[in-house]
Amino acid sequence: MARISLTALLVADYDAAIDFYVGKCGFALTEDTDMGGGKRWVVVTPVGGETGLLLAKASGAAQAARVGDQTGGRVGLFLQTEDFARDHGRMAAAGVRFLEEPRREPYGVVAVFEDLYGNRWDLIEPKP
Repeated sequence: MARISLTALLVADYDAAIDFYVGKCGFALTEDTDMGGGKRWVVVTPVGGETGLLLAKASGAAQAARVGDQTGGRVGLFLQTEDFARDHGRMAAAGVRFLEEPRREPYGVVAVFEDLYGNRWDLIEPKP
């Protein structure tokens, strides 16, 4: 059986992105390997999760122009939790910018937040 193991996310700076995802969102730094030539293989993974983000430093003008806008301004990434109040409170206290108050939807509790570059995420606790 196949599965998605990583999703690449363009970033402007490895260390700033690690600080945001690990320090503010509570992810674990799964791998940080020097690839030479200023490139690194940097993976962060939500604690307890299986799928990680490959933090890919933008190379060239075309990629740099896409940092923070890989999905055209819509929510493109979804962080699922089993305790919305806990994680929302922790992330907000750490300085994560939520664009709205938490709301209840037919599928669960959700709030949109932005990462350090403006990519939009849903923090979501699905209905049981």
